[in-house]
Amino acid sequence: MADLPVIVAFISDLFFSVQVENIAQALGYRVRRVERWNDIEPGDVAQTGQPHAVLPTAPLVGQTAVLVTRLLEWQPVLVIVDLSSTTLPWADWVAAIKAGAATRRIPVLGFGPHTDLALREHALDVGCDAVVARSRLVSGLGELIAQYGRKLDDAALAADCAGPLSPLAARGIQLFNARQYFEAHEELEHAWNADPGPGRELYRGVLQVAVAYLHVTRGNYRGALKMFLRLRQWLDPMPAVCRGVDVAQLRQDALAIRAALEALGPERIGEFDQALLMPVRFIELAQGTQRNEQPPRRLK
Repeated sequence: MADLPVIVAFISDLFFSVQVENIAQALGYRVRRVERWNDIEPGDVAQTGQPHAVLPTAPLVGQTAVLVTRLLEWQPVLVIVDLSSTTLPWADWVAAIKAGAATRRIPVLGFGPHTDLALREHALDVGCDAVVARSRLVSGLGELIAQYGRKLDDAALAADCAGPLSPLAARGIQLFNARQYFEAHEELEHAWNADPGPGRELYRGVLQVAVAYLHVTRGNYRGALKMFLRLRQWLDPMPAVCRGVDVAQLRQDALAIRAALEALGPERIGEFDQALLMPVRFIELAQGTQRNEQPPRRLK
């Protein structure tokens, strides 16, 4: 159940939200229903570290910030929004989703009365990717998910991950392991731009980790946590091993560092043990390098 792709439903009508959930589950999706603010539980944000203490009566700005954090954790393939809801500030939430660099790629599908054209235009203006009638959502949910949902082609990704690292990416990871995180980011960005295959998202994920580690070394608590949340959209869909990189270990390392940061808090980030910043590890390398080699000498 936990491995199923997630759909987030902002629907305040309990009966209708159950209908949507049952249909989505039959199609192979897991639904997170948000019928009121209380459904976004503070303890869901992180499985490690201290949860964010947010009250149900949190101001709207605080709600949108926490909501975006939840979506980064949940990584939904689609967000469904009830435009008729008077209890959820859906317009502000949708605008916040589309304003964030880490969440704007999440597709948002609104539904409401087909006769209310002004409501439809407002939903599109704030960021909904499409708006459908309520009856259409129930009768054609499978088609709508196929049309608007975020596409995750696991087979194509696995096939592309079976290949070797590009020379640019290999150099970027070498820089990463030498703790030259800024330079690693630049090299991995070039590698990502030069690669047309789905496996290139590995490079984007590693460079996001590099930026997070760079913020840690510079004492930028807020910037580091922001990057640890953002990098999940790149690393979470990856298989455990991609192009020789031990992605599962990299995810685990990033999660452990995030938990250590949250335990310290922004006031004590100077106490962070930088020995926790682990190198990228390998399961196998195409160029004959030994498994889990030590970080290379510093490059000029």
